[in-house]
Amino acid sequence: MLYPSNLEVKLGFDKIRELLKEACESKLGKSFVDKVRFSADQNNVEMWLSQTDEFVRIISSEELFPNSNYIDLAPLFGKIRVDNSYLLEEELFDVILSLKTLNNCLDFFQEKREEYPVLSELTYPIVFDEDLLWSLARVFDERGKLKDNASDRLYEIRKGILEEKQRLRRVLDNIINRTKKEGFTPDDVSVTIRNGRMVIPVLAEYKRRVKGFIHGESATGQTVYLEPTEVFTINNEVQELEYAEQREVVRILMELTGYLRPEIENLRQYMQFLGLVDFIRAKARFALKIDACKPKWSEKKEFNWQVAKHPLLLLKHKELGKEVVPLNIFLEPNQRILLISGPNAGGKSVCLKTVGLLQYMLQCGLLVSVNESSSFTMFKDLFIDIGDEQSIENDLSTYSSHLINMKHLLGHVNKKSLFLIDEFGTGTEPQYGGAIAESILMELKESRGMGVITTHYGNLKEFADKREGLMNGAMRYDLKKLQPLYELEIGKPGSSFALEIAGKIGLPNRTIDNAKKKIGVKQVSFDQMLGQLQLQQTELDKAERKITAREKELEELTEQYAQLKSHLENQEKKIINEAKQKANAIVKDANKEVERVIREIKEKKAEKEAVKKQRERLDKLKQETAVKEQFEKAQAKSDEIKIGDYVQLKGQDTVGQVVNIKGKDAELSIGELTSFVRLNRLEKVNRKAYKDQGKTKSFSGFDYVSKQTDFNPRIDLRGMRAEEVIPTLSTWMDEAIMLGVNELQIVHGKGNGVLRQVTRELLKSYKEISSVRDEHADRGGAGVTLVSLN
Repeated sequence: MLYPSNLEVKLGFDKIRELLKEACESKLGKSFVDKVRFSADQNNVEMWLSQTDEFVRIISSEELFPNSNYIDLAPLFGKIRVDNSYLLEEELFDVILSLKTLNNCLDFFQEKREEYPVLSELTYPIVFDEDLLWSLARVFDERGKLKDNASDRLYEIRKGILEEKQRLRRVLDNIINRTKKEGFTPDDVSVTIRNGRMVIPVLAEYKRRVKGFIHGESATGQTVYLEPTEVFTINNEVQELEYAEQREVVRILMELTGYLRPEIENLRQYMQFLGLVDFIRAKARFALKIDACKPKWSEKKEFNWQVAKHPLLLLKHKELGKEVVPLNIFLEPNQRILLISGPNAGGKSVCLKTVGLLQYMLQCGLLVSVNESSSFTMFKDLFIDIGDEQSIENDLSTYSSHLINMKHLLGHVNKKSLFLIDEFGTGTEPQYGGAIAESILMELKESRGMGVITTHYGNLKEFADKREGLMNGAMRYDLKKLQPLYELEIGKPGSSFALEIAGKIGLPNRTIDNAKKKIGVKQVSFDQMLGQLQLQQTELDKAERKITAREKELEELTEQYAQLKSHLENQEKKIINEAKQKANAIVKDANKEVERVIREIKEKKAEKEAVKKQRERLDKLKQETAVKEQFEKAQAKSDEIKIGDYVQLKGQDTVGQVVNIKGKDAELSIGELTSFVRLNRLEKVNRKAYKDQGKTKSFSGFDYVSKQTDFNPRIDLRGMRAEEVIPTLSTWMDEAIMLGVNELQIVHGKGNGVLRQVTRELLKSYKEISSVRDEHADRGGAGVTLVSLN
């Protein structure tokens, strides 16, 4: 049961219907929107939701699905049904377009049956005769006109018309040329058509000079349109052929219409299918607009919604570029009724309508704007008491209308019902209104129905706090700024903040003080305590969010440290292993030499001369090794880069000269280009290499102009490990600095933030950078870093 009769209007579902119709491609789909109804059958609702969810996936995947020609053929059925009647060319072409759309839909679901099984089930009752489509389509061109070869007779007739018209034009062209010379016709005239016959324009004063039949005159009367006697016969022949053409076209159209006559019931079924597909697609389009999803079903009589948003409010805020504060709400068997309190304009009514509208949408088969982790349950009845129902005609006050609604609720609410009551108990004297509301609340509790109620009455808050099955909730309020936060907090009542709001508006302090005295110290203290608790809760929430953010940042930094540590350890192991391998090779070579000397001494029986000779050989080897070590030390010392040295970037070819050294950076001169590069990235070369390089080289080893043309100021680091980023990004930055690029874009993605952190840390080492910032939110936000160079 749904109550009241205008429930859809009160919840705003009538606007949802209009939005669904706007998303339809045809009248066929719109007719299904009008048929949408609330259902308590979970199997039906589950099927509707699954159909829409699958269509959301079709749209999101951008797969080619027929998007046009969902044409309603029902108005043609009456004409088709009558014997010897026929459809016009444009009407038959509509049938062809509609059947092609149907055929494409069937082919799509046949191919994608495993991916979209629920939607594919819609095709099972459809029996489509492709021969029918072929029989119709083969005789029409792409403009919707019968082809010349639609029949042999039509082909001969149209061929004859073309030949006669060509002959007719030749004769008329000759006559026009002759009359132009004689001055009977204007110089710029040409053959024209009047009354279906070809004629020539003739100046009115010469109309008797040219023999023929006049078919009319110009608006000014200065020109007449004359059919010369020489072409009477040819024009008659053309007209007779055109009549024959018309008769043949009608015959063909009657024949084609006859093909459709026995297919009327199938055509009706086709229209039903196309309309349903269009309707489901409209639901999917609307779901994408409101970020909706298919939620889970709860096994118990309970629901738990996360990040729920009012769909109409969401669309409105999107237009304004604003965010909607989401609603987190739950009801369960032991806490079946939620009593929401808080200040006026704090979001209580919006919260109530969100619950009603989302539940109604779900049971009408629409996806809902909640988080996918949310769970729903089915209700057989939905009762609401929202807004002012006073009626002059029925002599009803606002309070009377509320009581009538309460009477209906108490008579029908049960464990399968959901009820929503706004501003419970208002409209009469608070003392009595509160008492009656408390009695009604007790009976609603006993009905075991589920519900959400908004109120300002303190006695109801206290009642809910002490009774099992009920719970308080509050719309949060910022006491410092004296403005609502539109957040629902379940577990405690809220204050109306009437005195605080009165103060903010500007009522005199004496007025507010007098009001406090009349209210009583106890009530004022209670409200102040609620306010203080809410303020403390707000501060705690802020602190919790801050701690959560810090913990997340710490986790990211810890992960980053672990990755870098692992990278350094791997590099260390690699270096040690290489050193060990070199040392082993040296030892192995030395051992071989020693063994060879010993063997030679033994073979020569340790003759003094041989021993002396081998000892001299070993001494010489020792001296060569010492000289080599001294040379390597001297070489290492000579490799130290100083001002005036010629250097090149490790792994590249172009050579530059060091003109200055500042700390760990070297200032290089390469032709007219000057840049700063880290010393540890450079290696010394001789002057000859510098001269051989030529003057057009850049620091990257390519022509400066070519490199500047090829350089991409955008680099994508996504998918790289932290240790891969550093060398890649370093080389790219060096090139950018060398080429004098002003603006750079580094794409690292958001993820866990590790790549972003590594990137930002590396950029800090470049003095040439003037600013580092995030990209605009619409173009990547924190996933993209923009760099400006001096």
